[in-house]
Amino acid sequence: MARCFCRWRAVLICVCTPCICLLLLFSYAVVLMVLTLNGIQVKSEVVNSESSVTDSPRFVAPGTFNNGIFSSQPKHFWDHRGHRALWNQLQLRADRHFNPILNLKKTTNQQNFNGLDGSFFENMTLFKTTSNFTKLPEQLQRFVSYMDRRDYPVLLQPGGECGAQAEGENERPLLLFAIKTTEGNFLNRQAIRQSWGREGWVRGQWGNGSGGGEAGGYVRRVFLLGKRDSGEPSAAFSLVLKMESDRYGDMLQWDFHDTFFNLTLKDVLFWRWFSASCGDTAFVFKGDDDVFVNTPKMVAYLLDQLREPQAHKATRDFMVGDVIVGAPPSRDDSSKYFIPENFYRGFYPRYAGGGGVVYSGLLARRLHRVSQRVHLYPIDDVFVGMCMIRLNALPVYHPAFLTFDFPDQEEQEPCSYHKILLVHKRSPDQIRRLWANMTLTRRECGHVPLRVEKKTSGTPSEDALLEIPAVQIPRLPL
Repeated sequence: MARCFCRWRAVLICVCTPCICLLLLFSYAVVLMVLTLNGIQVKSEVVNSESSVTDSPRFVAPGTFNNGIFSSQPKHFWDHRGHRALWNQLQLRADRHFNPILNLKKTTNQQNFNGLDGSFFENMTLFKTTSNFTKLPEQLQRFVSYMDRRDYPVLLQPGGECGAQAEGENERPLLLFAIKTTEGNFLNRQAIRQSWGREGWVRGQWGNGSGGGEAGGYVRRVFLLGKRDSGEPSAAFSLVLKMESDRYGDMLQWDFHDTFFNLTLKDVLFWRWFSASCGDTAFVFKGDDDVFVNTPKMVAYLLDQLREPQAHKATRDFMVGDVIVGAPPSRDDSSKYFIPENFYRGFYPRYAGGGGVVYSGLLARRLHRVSQRVHLYPIDDVFVGMCMIRLNALPVYHPAFLTFDFPDQEEQEPCSYHKILLVHKRSPDQIRRLWANMTLTRRECGHVPLRVEKKTSGTPSEDALLEIPAVQIPRLPL
């Protein structure tokens, strides 16, 4: 009897021990997965740009990127524990909706927001009952009421396939100027057409006599706008705008109200239009209609990017501008950038100021795809930064992008405008005068290199240069 008992005990031990180990291992895996879905950093998986994009279940700053930038970034740029913040909760539901682990039956290339309508309205109802929705600024109330909508009819579109272009183009366009404007800003548009925004072939201008000699590229132009608020008389403006569109063929207008918070719509709708109409365009400049651009230097700078080794791979994530780092939302209710805590909690991701930014056409198409998984945000350049984080990419800071104007008395220095790629806040008359002056001084100033950040003491690291715009957070650009 004792022998039989020992024999059965040995059998039970041999059989049960592996089962118990497997059960413990399974429990550990379940706990690890739950922790991962609730805050542990998950690196986003980026698929080839020509295929669908697979993203992480939550916006997570990857820390160190492979594009040469090493910078500090909050672990989560938005607070996933912000249960009372509407945008946070909407995005959390969106992430879970597109998470292939939580939704095994959903394909990874599902990218539209149609399946989120129910969760959007559910959260909206909860938001209006649990928080004081009526105390939000009127502009933000309107934004929230329509933030789930992205399908707006096109009222005007360019005559050419991809914006206004010169006749007889014999190579793919190098650069498309996509300029945010409004119906009433005709003088701004006209100044741009007559100066730095002229369509056609532009010869590059290299500093120190280096570069491609007579090399250049074709430039195209399109103006992005909505329509005037319904409370304002707009029939006359619409007629004049139609005549302007027929004359210049560079207007892209949608049927939504052109407000500050709706600038984000110009990004997502432009990306959709670009993806369908501008497949061969190498780069996009997106900026305001009150900036001045040094087009010859811009062309030279972009041609240099295409000459880099493995340029196609390098331009996949290419975005350059005046970068803002670690900015918190404005809680000043007198500011047009005011975002209350019950709408959004957390820091903003690294983003390039919307006054003027350049990115590759390849990245524009990738932004179009990934933006369909990100809820609209009322600050357009912040929204672009959110989409960039989702692509596991970061914008690159360049000191020749002056979205906050020249520092100190630098504008008075000789050849100052030949050293920059962009400067913000210039009137139409100033734009014309600057362009004429640059044309006259090109012989003596064309050799100057692009602006670099001035060193005060020691040699600052690249990180220090990237952090510089963060001190200008109160003056966030459009």
